Amino acid sequence: MKSFTDLVQDSLQEIEELFPWDLSEKMEDAYHSMLLLDIREPAEFDAAHIEGSISVPRGILESACDWGYDDTIPALVEARDKEVIVICRSGNRSALAALTMKQMGYKNPISLKTGLRGWNDFEQALVDINGKQVDVDDADELFVSKVSSQQMGPET
Repeated sequence: MKSFTDLVQDSLQEIEELFPWDLSEKMEDAYHSMLLLDIREPAEFDAAHIEGSISVPRGILESACDWGYDDTIPALVEARDKEVIVICRSGNRSALAALTMKQMGYKNPISLKTGLRGWNDFEQALVDINGKQVDVDDADELFVSKVSSQQMGPET
């Protein structure tokens, strides 16, 4: 049996990752064509995201990446040959999503290593759903793990 961590580690053998500072540099290049894909849940995206990213929750990724579904996102389907930077909170869900996209024929899905936590630690801009800049300290609170004692499982 594999754990979530095992699955993420396996996916990292198959995909590329990009550090936040490298993404920031790419974003400054006006000629660099890429798609920023945030796969967090809608409430997470609404609270803070990288400006210009599109929101496609992980739960509908596969149908959003293909034609003919209620969830189809044309800009995403048409990005199969583009660099697609996949974003989540910490870089785990994005690694799994990037592997899925690679399996679906995307040529260059890249996971944002350290996710938005790392992006915020690097003090890069985040906006909320209304386009208002999110304070770095407020964003820190959004990205803190909130695992409860019940979620830790039995002690071994």
